[in-house]
Amino acid sequence: MTQKTGFGKRNWWILILFGLIGQIAWSVENMYFNLFVFETISPNLDAVTLMVQLSGVAATLTTLIAGTLSDRAGDRKRFIAYGYIVWGVTVGLFGLISAENMSALFGVTGAKAVTIALVFVVAGDCVMTFFGSTANDAAFNAWVTDNTKEEFRGKVEGVLSVLPLAAMLIVAGGFGMLVEGIGYKALFLVLGGVITACGVAGVFVIQDSPALVKNGTVKDIGYGFKPSVIKNNAPLYITLCIVGVYGIACQIFMPYLIIYMKTYLHFSTLEYSLVFGAAIVAGGIINIFLGGVTDRMDKAKLLYVAAAVLSVGLAGMYLSHFESKLATLLIFGVFGFVMITGYILTSALCGALIRDYTPEKDAGKLQGVRMIFSVLIPMLAGPMIGNAINKAANIPLIDAGADAMTTQYIPAPEIFLAGAIAAALVLTLVPVLVKCRKEKKYEIENEI
Repeated sequence: MTQKTGFGKRNWWILILFGLIGQIAWSVENMYFNLFVFETISPNLDAVTLMVQLSGVAATLTTLIAGTLSDRAGDRKRFIAYGYIVWGVTVGLFGLISAENMSALFGVTGAKAVTIALVFVVAGDCVMTFFGSTANDAAFNAWVTDNTKEEFRGKVEGVLSVLPLAAMLIVAGGFGMLVEGIGYKALFLVLGGVITACGVAGVFVIQDSPALVKNGTVKDIGYGFKPSVIKNNAPLYITLCIVGVYGIACQIFMPYLIIYMKTYLHFSTLEYSLVFGAAIVAGGIINIFLGGVTDRMDKAKLLYVAAAVLSVGLAGMYLSHFESKLATLLIFGVFGFVMITGYILTSALCGALIRDYTPEKDAGKLQGVRMIFSVLIPMLAGPMIGNAINKAANIPLIDAGADAMTTQYIPAPEIFLAGAIAAALVLTLVPVLVKCRKEKKYEIENEI
């Protein structure tokens, strides 16, 4: 099947395989690396916050460079395949970091060993992010743009937007059980092996778009920041601003979500897996259906609905803590479903709009700009806001122990309220996008 008749079966398999495995890896980093630090090294939310923030910086800088280089090389395949291979190795090595191993390596004990372990965790996460962003954020995302057209891009983006939630379902549910059964070390080794195997498969199955050609130079790393480029692609940059705002809304609570469910709501692994899993499955099913619908409707105007649903869901999660654990499980799960539905729909709409507004010949060099708004800004600002709220609430960690490095406080429900307020701010940007798009269309028609 050629590009003219649709996306093609081969491309669908590549999209699902590399998209899902990549999102599983990112979900483990965003959720279980945090829990790994909190449970095995030190219950230190400051360290968790710093790790998330520096990872965002590493991801953005890497994508700026790697995206431009993949344009210059006219090659997405090798960046994806070999990137996944090394990415898997770095994930596997992450499980070897512990205070005990640092004590054995450096001959220190107690707080010093914990401090060194935390440094290695943060540094190791940045190294892992370098290879992951090269393969997934830069090359894979550019590959998707290369191989899609506006008439079916919404459907493709709908599936892509469900993959992070499918990954979260696998990670939050299955990985929680695996941690209890085999431990973090074995879990990271197994996951690393799967990612590497995926990269090996990519050497044989990935095909670049026939239309992809070598384009640009190393100087194009700064291409997306040129005033002329921003002016000529105004709808793209306004959409990216929307991505930044809803990204901040999600990062206020997301790094602390599982820790919150375990420490504040006192959910067991099975309980939070069931609640989270049910919400994700229901939200994913609805959004797969909506993915096709969005191709027949105004994507920009649909953002009003998506952002409102996301905000309502987060507000409900803030209120979902009761004396009855069963009531908490049910209500938190319902509003979690609402939140996830809004999250996926917002993500899918913005993703499709970004691809619609991205000049095809510049897809690679603009991936870094996309990362600034989708990763760097949210991962710097969101966790900072969330952890400031957690510190202010100062809810003590029960049985924290005498570890001198612990912050001894846990996530507070107010992080969801702050997320709801941030998500509502998207509603103020949608009219700007609609107006700008109309003006841009008018300019193009006049030029013709």
